[in-house]
Amino acid sequence: MALQQFLFRPGINKEGTSLTAEGGWFDGNLVRFRMGFAEKIGGWEKYLTQTYLGTGRKLHPWVNLDGTKLLAIGTTYKLYIQEGANYNDITPIRKTTAAGGATFAATNGSSSITVTVSSHGANANDFVTFSDAASLGGNITEAVLNQEYQIDTVPTTNTFTITAKDTNGATVTANASDSGNGGGATVAVFQINVGLDVFVAGSGWGAGTWGSGTWGSTSALSASNQLRLWSIDNFGEDLVACPRAGGIYYWDKTTTLNNPAVAISSLSGSNLAPTVGLQVLISDVDRHVIILGADPISDTGRTSVIDPLLVAFSDQENILDWEPKATNTAGSLRCSAGSEIIGGLRARQETLIWTDAALYSLQFIGPPLTFGLNLVNEGVSLIGPNACINTPAGIFWMDRKGFYNYSGGVQVVPCLVHDYVFNDLNEFQSYQCFATLNKEFNEVGWFYCSGTETVIDRYVTYNYVDQTWAIGQLSRTAWMDEGIFDNPIAAGKDNGYSYLYNHEVGNDADGQPMQNVYIQSGDFDLGDGNDFQFIRTFIPDVKFYNTTTSTPKLNVVLKTRNYPGQSLTSDQTTAFDSSTTKVDMRARGRQAVVRFESDDDGTTDDQLGLAFRVGATRLDLVANGKR
Repeated sequence: MALQQFLFRPGINKEGTSLTAEGGWFDGNLVRFRMGFAEKIGGWEKYLTQTYLGTGRKLHPWVNLDGTKLLAIGTTYKLYIQEGANYNDITPIRKTTAAGGATFAATNGSSSITVTVSSHGANANDFVTFSDAASLGGNITEAVLNQEYQIDTVPTTNTFTITAKDTNGATVTANASDSGNGGGATVAVFQINVGLDVFVAGSGWGAGTWGSGTWGSTSALSASNQLRLWSIDNFGEDLVACPRAGGIYYWDKTTTLNNPAVAISSLSGSNLAPTVGLQVLISDVDRHVIILGADPISDTGRTSVIDPLLVAFSDQENILDWEPKATNTAGSLRCSAGSEIIGGLRARQETLIWTDAALYSLQFIGPPLTFGLNLVNEGVSLIGPNACINTPAGIFWMDRKGFYNYSGGVQVVPCLVHDYVFNDLNEFQSYQCFATLNKEFNEVGWFYCSGTETVIDRYVTYNYVDQTWAIGQLSRTAWMDEGIFDNPIAAGKDNGYSYLYNHEVGNDADGQPMQNVYIQSGDFDLGDGNDFQFIRTFIPDVKFYNTTTSTPKLNVVLKTRNYPGQSLTSDQTTAFDSSTTKVDMRARGRQAVVRFESDDDGTTDDQLGLAFRVGATRLDLVANGKR
């Protein structure tokens, strides 16, 4: 036997070809690198069996002084606080009618109800709750009407339609007796308009609802024409939240968990608080509320129109006072480079702010200037508002052309999967990109939409200790690392329903075998490809660790080709387990790759609970001619 050992370099390298990646790994999925070795990532399971409405875009955990763990969830539809087994709806209220401000009209044999509310301001998919409505006389009873509804269509500025349902959500059809209008006491409470689930390019005609605006006109930044993204932070035990390009809201911990958040500008004692913004956050140590992209102050108050480069900050430790005075630290500064603030992130004793053209550092310097806004670097940006994250190794972020790190200065992060990511990135959906941190494995990562996908389907991770990259396919829309909660938690969907998932739990995908797990080497050859090679034997070196199946198995796949431009041919696929000493094979070619993948023979018992780590592979290679 002419055994040759292959201890492949850690990390995926797709910058060249499979041949130039010789001696390393070229492709993989659902695999990470730890201590230099490739291993299957940890599994996941539903955090709660309960669902929530909308696509989760932001997760923010905190702990009350009494030790209660809380989790704020911003979705395309709602703002929730999760506590225990409940999702508590704290979505702000936009409009409440007077008694009798809403009337109903039903049609015999139809479940569609037309609701009349003068100048309702609602859009399709918005949420409205009715109370004190009377029965229409037949199947459309008080219980049917007096609950929350999601609006179906908006025919006019004064009418919209809903689909009648019972208290269990089953559709109810009106009959001939449903001739009433709900009486004269109905109250309609509208939550803030829902946002877009998919980014719509542009800000003018066609960027909002169909037919809104005039041809050739532009529209101001608003929550209705933006991908619904949330920024959420804590002011003590209380919560501040902002739907991008929407209002600035405050939730008081002393209220009940399902009390709606309210606009800061509506609070008693509020003085010139911004009414809209792109992002809200709390500065480190000095405790100012900061609004990125705030509306400026005019002679009559706030303008309610976003200045996309304006940074406004409250008085220190005071969420109410925003009027710049000699006796406080409130004020505003404006970024000079770029046309719009993309996002900001609280760092150690500074706040980083990215525009579409530069990176700024906002630092508290004390009276009389309060804050200093310093240009850190021009020519860098942020691909999406949530594509930056704070890690033990500094701030990492993704822009439209690469990955960067900030630890007092800006550095490009060398990336061996750069072209793989950026040549297959759906830039129209770049605002969906978000960054992740998994401290247990020293990983920072990004989820994104590939190709023409409008739903996140891929991720890329970077081990900032080992400086290795990994790639994979997984759909998640928000993430937070372990800390307050025991595991990383991510937002995702299953069969169209929205869930939270615990990650790094077990080895499976929510109770099912994890599919399409593999790691594949670059091409290797004999004598720089001068000779054909004949592969006769494979000797595995794989550790099945922390596996819960009694019969863990992997497939080893040998693929060959004669020239770099040719497609690989799968010469042999063989399953092996922990007791396998060697696998006899027959494969011939100038170049070959080895691939380890989850056993896919249909026997789920072999895959459920499977975990593995790849060591040093040995192959029996012999020269087999030159033609």
